[in-house]
Amino acid sequence: MSDSKVMTDTENEYLLEVNNLVKWFPIKSSFFKQTIGNVKAVDGVSFKIRRGETMGLVGESGCGKSTCGRTILRLQEKTSGEVLLGGQDIFALSKEELRKMRPKMQIVFQDPYSSLSPRLPVGEIIGEAVREHNIVSPDKFDDYITRVMEVCGLPEYYKDRYPHEFSGGQRQRICIARALALSPDFIVCDEPVSALDVSIQAQIINLLKQLQKDFGLTYLFISHDLSVVEHISDTVGVMYLGSMVEYAETEKIFSNPLNPYTKALFSAIPIPDPDAKINRIILKGSIPSPANPPKGCKFHTRCESCMEVCRYAPPEWLEVENGHFCACHLYNDEAAQKRAEDITQLEKSKSPYTAAEQKEV
Repeated sequence: MSDSKVMTDTENEYLLEVNNLVKWFPIKSSFFKQTIGNVKAVDGVSFKIRRGETMGLVGESGCGKSTCGRTILRLQEKTSGEVLLGGQDIFALSKEELRKMRPKMQIVFQDPYSSLSPRLPVGEIIGEAVREHNIVSPDKFDDYITRVMEVCGLPEYYKDRYPHEFSGGQRQRICIARALALSPDFIVCDEPVSALDVSIQAQIINLLKQLQKDFGLTYLFISHDLSVVEHISDTVGVMYLGSMVEYAETEKIFSNPLNPYTKALFSAIPIPDPDAKINRIILKGSIPSPANPPKGCKFHTRCESCMEVCRYAPPEWLEVENGHFCACHLYNDEAAQKRAEDITQLEKSKSPYTAAEQKEV
């Protein structure tokens, strides 16, 4: 009985669980409209987020961060995998069940200019979904919207104004208020500060942290800005070409990055000291196409630590140290190393090239 209770408590600790999530976009031929390939935008991503915490998701443009966030919310259908929110499988819900679940999971979009309807006043933008989902009774609706606006730093008299009358920071506050009005448990913040000035970024980040403290919100924070991610996140996941390459607590991953890609990414963080020497790691080559990713480790074409096994066998997702996960052959245990060597030998035996030619390729 005590064991089952511990198990239940552990399961309840995590609000969101993503297991081997895959989202491929089919490539159609121009004439017959047959599927001739797939853009592997999200390719087997797994992570968990504890209740009331923030996970930062980082990586280069085009690595699949935003697609991952949108698929988790079922704004687009998955190819395979599992997403559990509060223990419920999002993709197993019927249309009516999903509609009831929608208020519990919200998103703040990257662009505060295009994500707000120019034809609706602010009060209606924030209250539209509140009215649709019957969050409050009609007689309390107006007061409720006023309270939500005030919590997000928006005066009541903004209700009758339109989005074009506001600055970028004010518009992003409106977007946050729109999400908060539905009393969500989980919010995907899809680069919410990338379009804003630095001083305004700080205000929005502080607002998000305060709302999390007041309402117990859980965030998936997608961003390019590593300094912002370090400031707001409890855990950090690093994506490359649709796959998760490293995941750990923020302090652990920033102080001791393991994956060569993570090291290169973090080396680009500017240091506010003109005398400090920056050991910048410049990656060679360009990002491969997600429609035709390299065999083996996807990063091996740009990695200075590339070994023969990296060209043939995809790295396994392993816990290198307590709570620190990494997908890299440099950190394989004996069992994973043996499996990788077997895959390498099998792939090499299939190749029409000789050993010398394979090395050149």
